[in-house]
Amino acid sequence: MLSEGDKVPDVTLEAMDGRKISPKDFSGQKLVIYFYPKDDTSGCTREAQDFSALVKEFEKEGTWIIGVSKDDAKKHAKFTEKYDLKVPLATDTDGSVCGAFGVWGEKSLYGRKYMGIDRATFLVDRDGVVKRVWRKVKVPGHAQQVLAAARELA
Repeated sequence: MLSEGDKVPDVTLEAMDGRKISPKDFSGQKLVIYFYPKDDTSGCTREAQDFSALVKEFEKEGTWIIGVSKDDAKKHAKFTEKYDLKVPLATDTDGSVCGAFGVWGEKSLYGRKYMGIDRATFLVDRDGVVKRVWRKVKVPGHAQQVLAAARELA
């Protein structure tokens, strides 16, 4: 499981436009990578909207944001357009990135067990070191907490 002080994994994600992106592409900049279960569900929509509302503030801090789920690029594009999201979304259809960050696990809903993405956020410094980890994220106020932490990093 990825922890504070670890180097960010050398993984590759697919952006909505089909480009391949990696945390190393943001070397020398701060990066927020947040994982969420599914596009267009209430909690995931609220989280994406909250990060989108603060994207300019994150930019002032030299911090990029990427949202990640297993939804494909087409679903991400519809989700982004529907809610006018300002945060880029990336897809991890094979689950390898979720595995590298330790956010793939067993969940339970109404007594039914299944595998899915745990809502988690990682703040990476300019040197590619994970400085903060939020697991089992509660959406209200979370984007503001992450922004405050990004402001504390040099």
